[in-house]
Amino acid sequence: MRALRVPDTPTIRGFAMSDASPAQSRTVRRHVAVIPCRWGASRFPGKPLALLGDKPLLWHVYQRCLEATRLDGVLVATDDERIEAACHRLGIECMRTGEHLTGTDRVAECAQRVPADGYINVQGDEPFIMPAAIDAVSEALHHLAAGTLAVNAYTELGDAGAVLDHNVVKVVVTTGGDALMFSRQPIPYPRAARPMYLRQLGLYGFTGEALRQFRQLSQGPLEQTEGVEMLRFIEHGHGVRMLRVADAGIAVDTPEDLARALTILRSRAHDPDPAPKLASHQVTVQQ
Repeated sequence: MRALRVPDTPTIRGFAMSDASPAQSRTVRRHVAVIPCRWGASRFPGKPLALLGDKPLLWHVYQRCLEATRLDGVLVATDDERIEAACHRLGIECMRTGEHLTGTDRVAECAQRVPADGYINVQGDEPFIMPAAIDAVSEALHHLAAGTLAVNAYTELGDAGAVLDHNVVKVVVTTGGDALMFSRQPIPYPRAARPMYLRQLGLYGFTGEALRQFRQLSQGPLEQTEGVEMLRFIEHGHGVRMLRVADAGIAVDTPEDLARALTILRSRAHDPDPAPKLASHQVTVQQ
């Protein structure tokens, strides 16, 4: 993976920074993954630094991003000094941001400071997200229809317990492939037959312009009620393209989820061909 380099602009830990407009700044086509992390999650305070094996949860997500082939850089975005300090100790690119309502708002701030053609928001609680899924979202950004401002990955949900779990966000997709509704409740309601439930993954793709629009939009009643940020686009009439991907991991929302993730990690450590493999390389840091 190449480090982000833009000539004649100041840099912070390897990432080119710019105060110019996006049109003025973007001289090289590239996609950047941003992992938004905050300390004060109500269900699991300090979650990004919770140990999964011998490394913090955010480290595992960062490794999955490094394994993707279409990215030109990866950074963690946080407003917390403890997370920033941990990133520096681990050699992880990190950007301090202000406080934000959602992770995508945090990614949008990064987009103002790191010029790129596309931004992949990889939620910091997905330690087993498939690098191929990250690449698929990156590729899909090049094929968005007019009026569609985001790509969001999803997968089938076969576990009945997960269908009922309010920590797992479900999505209903139109025949054209766009999101119709997100909810923490089981949707659609199985009145006549058992439907195929779909799980929204914490993996989104945006252009810089889409992120600029996202920050300008107000939170609607559905987003405020459900706590699902992609509803902001839908409530304001913008499309969210849903992309089906293969995914066998879990999102870590609670300490109980972390225990389940540890079981998965240990099982993969004993698998002679685990997927995904743990990466050992790091992003080149420009001094």
